Amino acid sequence: MTTIRQRRGGKVTEAAEDQPSEEKNVKSDGKVLSDHTGGKLWNILSLTLGGIVAIALGLLTSVYVATLHENDLWFSNIKEVEREISFRTECGLYYSYYKQMIQAASIQQGLHGLVYDNKTESVRTINILERMNVYQEVFLSILYRILPIQQYLEPVYFYIYTLFGLQAVYVIALYVTSWLLSGTWLSGLLAACWYITNRIDTTRVEFTIPLRENWALPFFAVQIAAITYLLRTQLQPAQERLTLLAVFIATFLFSLTWQFNQFMMLIQALALFILDCFDMLPTAKVTRLYIIHISGLLLVCVLQFFNSMILGSLLISFNASILIARTIQKNLKKGSLLNRLGKLILHVLLVSSLTLLVNKFIKKILNLESDEHIFKFLKAKFGFGATRDFDANLYLCEEAFGLLPLNTFSRLSDTLLFYVYIFILFPMTVAAVIVAFRNLSGSNQVQEKTEESTIALKPGVAYNLIHTVLFGCLALSTMRMKYLWTSHMCVFASFGLCSTEVWRLILKCVHLYTSQRTQVIKYSIPIITLLYISYKFWPGIMDELSELREFYDPDTVELMNWIKSNTPNTAVFAGSMQLLAGVKLCTGRTLTNHPHYEDKHLRERTKQIYQIYAKRSPEDVYRILRSFGTDYVILEDSICYERRHSRGCRLRDLLDVANGHIMDGLGENEPDLKPSLYPRFCEEIKKNLPSYTIHFTRVFQNKTFHVYKLAKHK
Repeated sequence: MTTIRQRRGGKVTEAAEDQPSEEKNVKSDGKVLSDHTGGKLWNILSLTLGGIVAIALGLLTSVYVATLHENDLWFSNIKEVEREISFRTECGLYYSYYKQMIQAASIQQGLHGLVYDNKTESVRTINILERMNVYQEVFLSILYRILPIQQYLEPVYFYIYTLFGLQAVYVIALYVTSWLLSGTWLSGLLAACWYITNRIDTTRVEFTIPLRENWALPFFAVQIAAITYLLRTQLQPAQERLTLLAVFIATFLFSLTWQFNQFMMLIQALALFILDCFDMLPTAKVTRLYIIHISGLLLVCVLQFFNSMILGSLLISFNASILIARTIQKNLKKGSLLNRLGKLILHVLLVSSLTLLVNKFIKKILNLESDEHIFKFLKAKFGFGATRDFDANLYLCEEAFGLLPLNTFSRLSDTLLFYVYIFILFPMTVAAVIVAFRNLSGSNQVQEKTEESTIALKPGVAYNLIHTVLFGCLALSTMRMKYLWTSHMCVFASFGLCSTEVWRLILKCVHLYTSQRTQVIKYSIPIITLLYISYKFWPGIMDELSELREFYDPDTVELMNWIKSNTPNTAVFAGSMQLLAGVKLCTGRTLTNHPHYEDKHLRERTKQIYQIYAKRSPEDVYRILRSFGTDYVILEDSICYERRHSRGCRLRDLLDVANGHIMDGLGENEPDLKPSLYPRFCEEIKKNLPSYTIHFTRVFQNKTFHVYKLAKHK
């Protein structure tokens, strides 16, 4: 336990198991129990009751989001094609592999179809298990086939109920983390209630069910809970080994289910590195966590057929560099303040340099370019030069990758979550800064001539503090990542309200501290907060659960039915990434491109396919499409005449700039852009001019979509 101490003379020994000496006999229920047997019985009773509440809240959350999904779409009543269309964009692509495995003649044949897939990208055979994180779909499909449930439960319900069930795991993990930090399950209850009442900002599982983050984040929450427990002092060796195993399993499952795992764990590794540098965590445990990161990621790499993007990840380079730097630099945590600061600066520079060198070396050896679009995006996003790169601009123009909107904070404030979070974050950050300074200075050199007092900052609290700060920075910069922060915000705020240490610190700062007052406040304020949340939001939740809607997208349904009825099974379709994912799921036809963007070849292919929305000649577009084996191309009016984005961010604008052409509409253009020699393809093709009809024949049309069949010239 890292502490701030004020003292007259020599060292003060720490109290047992993360508790200050003056509170040694204060149990999580806030009462002083002198009788050992009675205290043990009360602990068992509290643990049992807290566990029951955790499980109940987890199950209620699962039922809640499942009911919202059913009420929003009338999922039980709509046709199968409508159910599949409801899995929008990349969600449909991932679910299609589950469907493919279910429909395969055998498990072996289904796996063979994934390893040697020639329908996801035309004229190319790819390994789906290597390229995408779909082992969860494989596991679930095998489970469905071997369990005797086919007569009672449709495959789609088995799939979505599993995802909704994982929400129970998620909420229980958040509950347990808050409980571990504060010492009372009341904190977990408050965290779970905040998670549910802030559902708009904590999860989107009910309308993006197969999204990778909905699989991964419950395991990430379990990992954080396990790390929080691991960082407690005085763990028995058996307890520590079991906890390390739990951390490893959760890390492995998190890494296996989400392609962005390496970036999230890089932030986590950075948090551990910062805390270790300031001597706020046990170095031995931090080292084990670094090794777990590397080993978990390498195991996933093996399962994904040695995916080069994993091997070239910054996480592996960073963690390996830290371990190398430690062997080079000795006695980092000894010496005077200036001496330690010098060593620390040198250590940070060494780790940073080694990380860049190791990462560059690995990428050079593997000829890795799969993640270059991410770094181009980050470079442009944070103002290191404008870019005309199509892929980077595609991300920059999406709202999900923009800054976190200010209205997020007003919603979080309605439930008091944001106010409480800031109220707790400020004093804990100040305490952490003081602890870090005193650790660097050497605690034996600081003496105060005042009465002794202790402000505790447990290792678990220190980790969760830096975790919430770093992921908060990520969320503020990229809206899509807010779900990593807001769920942990519930944990951190609820811990603070129910923590003896936090209230002791706050009350001592205003000279109002007494042990009895602390105990009263740590229970009364959370209970009042829970009553307020229940009073204000329970009627709204009931209204939400009673509101019934129905899925309605007749144009897309008509398109999918037409494709299934009027095109051969071997037909190849070109179009937007989002729509083609649905085409694969609903019809099983071959695609030219798809939304899983973590491959350089696919990104280049997508840019070429999207020339259907650029100012190109019909001959050029025809040649490009035929080079990918295209038989049919689908044009969408919503893209061709897009109004959702402002000028400069419409897809046609991004293509014009990338092609060196002037954008449509009023506004400025960069001086080196030139007018195109040709009109916009998606508009001009509808005029049925001879130069277009010689290559393209319209075979389907409704209010939203236009399908053209490509001529097969000899």
